[in-house]
Amino acid sequence: MVVMETLLREFEDHLTLERRHSPHTVAGYLRDLHLFTAEFGQRPPSAITAREIRTFLLAQRNRGLATASIARALSAIKSFYRFLVDEDRVRQNPAENLETPRSWRKLPDVLSPDEVDRLLAAVEAEGPRGLRDRAMIEVLYATGVRVGELVALKVQDVDLTVGYLRSFGKGSKERVVPLGQMARDAVTEYLAAGRPQLVKNKSVHELFVTRRAAGMSRQGFWKILKAYVFKAGLNKKVSPHTLRHAFATHLLERGADLRSVQEMLGHSDISTTQIYTHILAGRMREIHAQFHPRAT
Repeated sequence: MVVMETLLREFEDHLTLERRHSPHTVAGYLRDLHLFTAEFGQRPPSAITAREIRTFLLAQRNRGLATASIARALSAIKSFYRFLVDEDRVRQNPAENLETPRSWRKLPDVLSPDEVDRLLAAVEAEGPRGLRDRAMIEVLYATGVRVGELVALKVQDVDLTVGYLRSFGKGSKERVVPLGQMARDAVTEYLAAGRPQLVKNKSVHELFVTRRAAGMSRQGFWKILKAYVFKAGLNKKVSPHTLRHAFATHLLERGADLRSVQEMLGHSDISTTQIYTHILAGRMREIHAQFHPRAT
């Protein structure tokens, strides 16, 4: 342990004098590294493997450490090993290829199909605002668009005949998403009997509008959704993004492939969609148990 303490002191000097990191950053790195090195006792840094480092980080997560804190600890470990490689104390950096635990994010509460039905049943789709609210929730759940994309939809972005909508996601990237029959019916009814009463005689391009004949805002829809969640008696934290997660989860549970869901969600990188891979793993086990001749 004496050798490790010496290396940590040298690393501290390196961060302070050569890298010119702030005292706060240096203190944070050393705090993480002391916790890390204490896990391995008298073992030299060269004897610690990438697998052991990952196991250590996973253990920190299981103890309740926040993802940001784990990411900082990994950054400290990587920097420490880079220093050791540069100083010829170790041959290679075992932490170099470990990914930042962005993909370790826990999914928020996901609504079941029954809970989505309860949420929609709480909407009294009779007056213009009720018709609008039901249409917005149906579209959000049917397409998985982000709330910003939902409120930005123009009337011409929805093709009710063919059954799709055109959305512009992050970076103004355009994508086309199928629109299910129930969502199509809800939007059709809203356009026929709800929206005309809300816009009156004004010229408004947005599909979803307020009673003041203005485009719906993200905050405005959030408040509307929150009221229906309470009315439906759902004891979960539900936001517009929760319905986006429900969209992806329910598709994967019913056999959709990850790449198709990635396209519909508008994720540029499939690694972002891979937070749902636990769903695919469960489904693969079910398929294996059902069809493999030696599974039972």
